[in-house]
Amino acid sequence: MVDSVRQSAESPSVPDDAAPARAKPRWWPRKRYNRYTAAPLLLISVNLALFLLFFVWPVVIGLNYSFTSYTGVGTAPYVGLDNYQKLFGDSAFYAALWRTVIYTGAVVPLTFITSLGVAYLLVSPYAKGKTVARVVFFLPWLISPIIAGVIWRWLFGENVGLVNFVITELGGKAVPWQSNANLSLMVVVLAATWANTAFNMLLFVAALKNVPVSYYEAADLDGASAWQKFRRITLPAIAPTSFIVVLLSTLHTMKEYGLIKALNDGGPGSENNLIVQYIYLTGFRRGHIGYASAASFILLLILMIIAVVQLLANRRKES
Repeated sequence: MVDSVRQSAESPSVPDDAAPARAKPRWWPRKRYNRYTAAPLLLISVNLALFLLFFVWPVVIGLNYSFTSYTGVGTAPYVGLDNYQKLFGDSAFYAALWRTVIYTGAVVPLTFITSLGVAYLLVSPYAKGKTVARVVFFLPWLISPIIAGVIWRWLFGENVGLVNFVITELGGKAVPWQSNANLSLMVVVLAATWANTAFNMLLFVAALKNVPVSYYEAADLDGASAWQKFRRITLPAIAPTSFIVVLLSTLHTMKEYGLIKALNDGGPGSENNLIVQYIYLTGFRRGHIGYASAASFILLLILMIIAVVQLLANRRKES
């Protein structure tokens, strides 16, 4: 035992240079790609490319045009912030923006109430023919905004409209649905509510089905009424879906164009021109591309502020 210890102590030590060289660690993780990892990356890359091509790149071009006096033809002379200064002093811009706020403030609550009410009826155990009703209520979402506008224009036309025809046949007087600015806006609000209810209805149907039945059973044992169960159980349970519905409806309504274009074209005159109609007329009818681009970025900024405010408010409620 002692001899072996002496031999090991007397044996020369192996120099460090003779030790096997260790591989240098990579600064990137080594990962094997298979169909389970490559397919999601491929799908994400396609969506990212489309997003950059059809959203980011047009935004960059529009931002560049907003600082010029580009008219759609020829060069684009740089004018700095002149377009934005003129925009903040344009009464027509403020009128279109205010009309957009009124329109959004009317459509979003009506869409929310209508879609939630329809969804609540469709998930009710007492409702009959729910499958057929879902198909019927979802049909407006399958119709393009242009077709929807034509349908409602045929219904509420002053001379050949179905509603005025029924009113006059009953002995009444034809209503100026198109020549009266307030009535014309009311028709657009009703048409937008009808068109936007379908998609939001599906969101609410999914949310209502996920509410635990045990909550309602416990409330029944406590003697809670239908309104108390709806207020204390249903509304808090579907709060995340309600937030998404309000957010998406607000952003979509403030960008409405096709429905209004087909229904009354912002009429009578320019009384019901919303902000998108104002941008279209300024840019494509009058040829002020740079000025219209500045108005588009003001609208983009407003939509971003609305989205951020709603997200912050939703976080505070969740916390």
